[in-house]
Amino acid sequence: MYEERVVLCGANSYEEKYYFNEDFATLPKNIKDELKIMCVLFTSEVGGILTLEFEEDGTLCFQVASQENDFFFDEIGSGLKIRKLRKEKTELLQSLEMFYRVFFLEEPLEEQE
Repeated sequence: MYEERVVLCGANSYEEKYYFNEDFATLPKNIKDELKIMCVLFTSEVGGILTLEFEEDGTLCFQVASQENDFFFDEIGSGLKIRKLRKEKTELLQSLEMFYRVFFLEEPLEEQE
């Protein structure tokens, strides 16, 4: 169905905007709200642009970018914040990956051990 990375959501500190891919509109409202809070807080704390993207195999990745000469962007803080989010939001991120694999990549749902 998809051949490249697919953006789930993202936030941009320069334009002060949040984006959510409507292909994922079937996600529960509380999940969408949690994603929005996570992305907006991230960019308000470290700056730049954050997108959550699914790779071809269904892995969810954090992609961070900043404008050239943005001296306020905290690159070190960005890496630390991503590690913290991966640790604190493990269950959410794994559930999103499973959702993507089942409903978008049409992989069979396997029993969890």
